[in-house]
Amino acid sequence: MDTVLFDLDGTLLPLINSMFIEAYFEVLIKRFSPLCRSPKALIGAVWQGTGAMMKNVGPQLNREVFWDAFSCALGADMRPYEGEFEDFYTNEFEAVRSVTSPEPLANECIKELKRRGYTLVLATNPIFPAVGTDARITWAGLDKSDFELITTYENSYACKPNPKYFADILEQIGKTPQDCLMVGNDVKEDGAAAKLGIPVLLLGDCIIESDESGAERFKRLSFQEFMGFIESLPILN
Repeated sequence: MDTVLFDLDGTLLPLINSMFIEAYFEVLIKRFSPLCRSPKALIGAVWQGTGAMMKNVGPQLNREVFWDAFSCALGADMRPYEGEFEDFYTNEFEAVRSVTSPEPLANECIKELKRRGYTLVLATNPIFPAVGTDARITWAGLDKSDFELITTYENSYACKPNPKYFADILEQIGKTPQDCLMVGNDVKEDGAAAKLGIPVLLLGDCIIESDESGAERFKRLSFQEFMGFIESLPILN
């Protein structure tokens, strides 16, 4: 094993999904409700776009799939506003940071793996544009330059829990499942990596359970325990 795939939300960046979603829609509505019939219509369109990305298997990028579905839901072409949405992630989105809390050991774990010569991928579900993902990386106290690949809706053709999402990552970085370890917090979404033969480890205090059979085989560690695991790994460089 020489490559570690990390989830972001709920793993390297501790958060509760329901709180994140509520705060996200609150600031999104403030910025964009004038473009829509109602806040409800805006929220529904975002969910429709997200749902379309979750079903995507290519050949379109998630970005294209989202804007097609988002526009369809609102009954108008919304692509001219894509720049405004990117501006939103640079500005108003920062308010959502208040519902997250950085894990002090997260950056230490990343830096130690890098020091030991391991390839790192930020395998966050690619339903956000790069600018929104960059913001959350900053909230987590991480440096995006530590990752060889960061999945966003601009460079991905599928989402978790579709195994194609992980297969695409392997193709992009030129690795096999045996080369990799998936570290996440969601039994269903991150655990889907196991369907390709990638070992899965669940990390931290925000683990999302699932009733899927076989979930109990995933090892679960605290960050302190994970640091110990890293220190037991061979140095590759």
